[in-house]
Amino acid sequence: MQVLETYKPFEIQELELTDWKQRPVKNNFFELVLVKEGEGTQCINYNHYPYSKGSIFLLPPLKCHSFDIQTPSQFVFLKFTDSIFKNTNRFAIDRNEWFKESSYILSNYNQLPGDIIKNDIDRQHLERLIAMILQESRNYGDDSISLIVSLMMSVLEILIRNIKKGSFNEVLQQNTDERISKMLTYINEHIDKPELLKIENLATIFSISPTYVSEYFRKQVNIPLREYIIKAKLKLVEIRLLNSNFTLTEIADDLGFTDVSHLTKIFKKYTGKSIREFKIEGEYILLKRTVCSV
Repeated sequence: MQVLETYKPFEIQELELTDWKQRPVKNNFFELVLVKEGEGTQCINYNHYPYSKGSIFLLPPLKCHSFDIQTPSQFVFLKFTDSIFKNTNRFAIDRNEWFKESSYILSNYNQLPGDIIKNDIDRQHLERLIAMILQESRNYGDDSISLIVSLMMSVLEILIRNIKKGSFNEVLQQNTDERISKMLTYINEHIDKPELLKIENLATIFSISPTYVSEYFRKQVNIPLREYIIKAKLKLVEIRLLNSNFTLTEIADDLGFTDVSHLTKIFKKYTGKSIREFKIEGEYILLKRTVCSV
């Protein structure tokens, strides 16, 4: 086993295994897994999916996962950590933009098994990017920081592109209506812009009568539109509370809550816990942990 670390915007592990050994469950943000050699089966939340050389998986935090190894396998684990958002002075990045993209991945990928990459070109892109990150990490120095962060941003962009193309959302897997698929994607992409999520705007964009938008959404998704939007926002609140140094004022402003009081009231209503209790316990509620018996 070889563990390579930079100044903690991420951690890299290269593992060659013949038997899977359970790793710590709580990841800081999420992990990308590249299979360089070997064959077997991935298990995540008791769902199974075969893997082979070139497979690329996403492992969200606080979730059960394991690999049933059939032939000796070589894995690269690229773990995105929270320190990138807590040490922004060290990195030439836009913290809000970085966090927005990372949170999009975490809140919209529903932890089902399977290769996250849907075309060969993106797979080749990711393999090259990971190889470059590995090389820079081995030769780590101050001159590598900005390049590594830029490479990681490119990895995020490719992940987001494939999540948007795939059927990772459970609602979309059970629904063949293309319009609701586009509407959900639109809502999640603009969750921090309340003016774009108003009934009138959604009606115009998706060619639905304003009086029918809410009914249509509820029929398709089985949850009221307003509740869906609130819970989508609160998932991002949970992510920011556990993985960043954003203040409550910044979180409330960024996600369209009236003020901190409004945020704390809504958070308690939908999670059953105060923000203080949530931070002390340190585990997601709306992005729930699934306990693994393995």
